[in-house]
Amino acid sequence: MATFLYKLGRLAFRRRHFVALVWVALLTLAGVGAASAPPAGNTSFSVPGTEAQKAFDLLEQRYPGMSADGATARVVFKAPDGEKMTDKANKATVRKTVKELQSGSEVASVADPYAGHAVSKDGTIAYASVKYKVSGMELEDSARDALKDAGQDARQAGLTVEIGGDALTATPETGSSEVIGIAIAAVVLVITFGSLLAAGFPLLTAIIGVGIGVSTITALASALDLGSTTSTLASMIGLAVGIDYALFIVSRYRAELAEGREREEAVGRAVGTAGSAVVFAGLTVVIALVGLSVVNIPMLTKMGVAAAGTVAVAVLIALTLIPALLGYAGRRIKPAGEKSRLLGGGRTPKKPGRPNMGTRWASFVVRRPVAVLLLGVIGLGAAAIPAASLELGLPDDGSQPVSTTQRRAYDLLSEGFGPGFNGPLMVVIDAKDSDHPKTAFTKVGDEIKGLKDVVTVTPATPNKAGDTATITVVPDSKPSSTTTEDLVHAIRDKGADITSATDAKVLVTGSTAMNIDVSQKLNDALLPYLALVVGLAFLLLIVVFRSILVPLKAALGFLLSVMAALGAVVAVFQWGWLSDLMNVEETGPVMSMMPIFMVGVVFGLAMDYEVFLVTRMREAYVHGEKPGQAVVTGFRHGARVVTAAAVIMIAVFSGFIGSSESMVKMIGFGLAVAVFFDAFIVRMAIVPAVLALLGKRAWWLPRWLDRALPNVDVEGDGLRTDADRGPGPDQERELVSA
Repeated sequence: MATFLYKLGRLAFRRRHFVALVWVALLTLAGVGAASAPPAGNTSFSVPGTEAQKAFDLLEQRYPGMSADGATARVVFKAPDGEKMTDKANKATVRKTVKELQSGSEVASVADPYAGHAVSKDGTIAYASVKYKVSGMELEDSARDALKDAGQDARQAGLTVEIGGDALTATPETGSSEVIGIAIAAVVLVITFGSLLAAGFPLLTAIIGVGIGVSTITALASALDLGSTTSTLASMIGLAVGIDYALFIVSRYRAELAEGREREEAVGRAVGTAGSAVVFAGLTVVIALVGLSVVNIPMLTKMGVAAAGTVAVAVLIALTLIPALLGYAGRRIKPAGEKSRLLGGGRTPKKPGRPNMGTRWASFVVRRPVAVLLLGVIGLGAAAIPAASLELGLPDDGSQPVSTTQRRAYDLLSEGFGPGFNGPLMVVIDAKDSDHPKTAFTKVGDEIKGLKDVVTVTPATPNKAGDTATITVVPDSKPSSTTTEDLVHAIRDKGADITSATDAKVLVTGSTAMNIDVSQKLNDALLPYLALVVGLAFLLLIVVFRSILVPLKAALGFLLSVMAALGAVVAVFQWGWLSDLMNVEETGPVMSMMPIFMVGVVFGLAMDYEVFLVTRMREAYVHGEKPGQAVVTGFRHGARVVTAAAVIMIAVFSGFIGSSESMVKMIGFGLAVAVFFDAFIVRMAIVPAVLALLGKRAWWLPRWLDRALPNVDVEGDGLRTDADRGPGPDQERELVSA
C-alpha cells in the first residue's frame, strides 16, 4: 500500500498539469450535468416493514386516489375577543380562504370548517383541513407558499390565522452555517501551518470534492429519486473529511521537508505514509455511511451511499490533487517549524530540542497513565449517565419554537379541541377475508371506545367495495407523549384479538403512528448497525495496525465517547439543562434518528483521528523506538494536526446550534460534543494512557493471524528500500538513516 501510494504521489507531483486538468474536467462535467439535469423534487418517503406503512399501502389499493400518505395542513382561525367564528362576517372570510386553498394543483381536498363541524365548543376557534396528493417531502415549494399566503385576507379582516401540519415541512437551510464553518476552518489552518498558501490547499480541495459530489448527486437526483435532502449529509461529511485528509497530507509533507528531503521525495513519502492512513480512515467512514442501509429506510440509505461517494472523492483528491498542488507551490510551502513570509515571519526554524505541546502532554501521560485513564473514563462515564433516561421520538409541531406558525397552530388546536387533536390516529380495518365486514367494523369501534386515553372515535367509513373501513381516533394526550404511544400499542393488541375472532385485520397509521413506528425501527436497528460498523472497522484496523488490542481499544473508546455525547444531548434537550444558553424552547424526546446518525458520523471522524495518530506511533515503534517513546513521537508529529482537525469539525457542527429548527440544533450540538469528547478525551488522553500501560503487548498479534493478514505497510517501512533506489546518493543516505 505505502509503496503504491508513494509512487502515485510522486507521479501526481511530476504530472501536476495533467492531474489538475483531470480534476477540473471532472468538476466541470459534474457541474454541467447538474445544471442540465431535470429538477428533482423531494424524495418519496416510505418506511418498509412498519405497520403504519402497510396501512398506507393498503389504503392506496382500496381507496384509489385517496393519497392516504399525502401531506396535510390545518389552517386554524381564531376570532377576535368578543366574537365567534360562527358570526356571519367571520364565516364569509373563512369560506373565502377555503376557496383560495382549493386552487392548488397538488391539493386533493379542503374541508370547510362549518360543513365538517370543525369549530370548538365555545365557538372561538375553527380550522380547515387541507389534504394534498403527495407527501410533505414531495410537495413543491410553490404549494407551500400558496398555503402560507392563503390566510392573508383573513388576517386583514381581524382573524388570527396560523398553519400547522406536515405540509410545511421543508429542508432547513444550512448554507450560512457552512460558510461560518469554512471561515473558522481557514483561521485554524492558518494558525496550524503558519502559511496562507498551505492553509488554502485543504480548503480548496475540500470545496472541489464537495462540488463534485453534490453536483453528481444533483445530476442523478431525478433518475435515482435522490431528492433535495440527499446532498445535505454528503456536503457536511464531504467538507469535514476533505479538510481532514488534505490537512494530514500537507502536514506530513512539511514534516518530510523538515527532515531534509527533496520536494518530490517528500511528497511521495507523505502520500505513502499519511496517504495510507487517509485510505483506511476513509474506508471506515464509508463503512459507517453505507451501513445505514441496515435500518431499511430508503431515504436514509440513499443519503448514506451518496455521502460515502463524496468521501471516496475526498480520498482520491487527497492522494492526487494535493501532491499536484504542492508541486505548483514549490518552495512557497515551508518545512514544518519554519514560518512563512506571508505571515511576516523569518526563515529561522525554532530552536532544536524544544519540545512542542504535544510532546510535553504525551510525556506527562506516559508518566501518569493510570491517573489520566481513570480521570478520562470517569469523566466520560459521568457525562453518559443521563443517556440511561434516553427517550426517543420524532419532532412534531409541538416541539417547534413558539415564534413559528406551526407551533402557534398547534397551541390553538390544543386550546380549542384538546392536546390529542394534534395527533389523530387512523385505524384501518381490512375485512376482505371476513364473512361479516360490517360486524367487524362495529366491533373495532366499540373496542377502541373502551380504551384509556381515547376522547373521540368516529364511525367507520367503508370503501366502495365494503371490504375496508377507516376509523379516526383522537387521543386525550399530545402526539409525542408516551401515553399516546401506549394507546397505539393497546389498539394493536386489541386488533390481534379482533383478527382471531372476525378474520378482519386491524392496522393503525397516521403521522403519529408513523413517528412511533419509525422511532421503534431506528431503535431496533441501532445494535445491529453498531455490530456491523464496529465489527467491520475492527477487522480493518487489525489489518492496519497488525494488533488485536489497539483496534479493540479504538472501538471501546468510541462507544464511550458516543454514550457521553448522548448523555449530554439528553441533559440539554430532554432534561432542559442549559436550555436557555442553547435557546432550547421546548424539551421533549430526543429525535429518533439521533443515536444512529451520531454513531455513523462520529465513528467515521473518530477513526480518522485514531488512524492518523496511532499510525505515527506504530511507525515509530516499527522503526525501533520503545513503546513509550513511540507514543511521544506519535504525538509530536500528529497531535497538532489532529487538534486542528477536531477544532475545525467542532466549529462546523457548532454552527448548526443556532438553527431555529430543533432537529438541526440537536444534531449540531450532539456532533460537536461527540467530536470534542472523542478527539480530546479519548484520542488525546485515554488512547496514549492505554498504550503506555500495555507497552509491547499493544502491538501483539498471534503468529498465525500475522501470516494470514495482508501486509498493507501503513507505516511506510517498505519506502526505505524504494528510497534507496532514488535518483541521488544524498537522498539514499538520508532515507537509510531515517
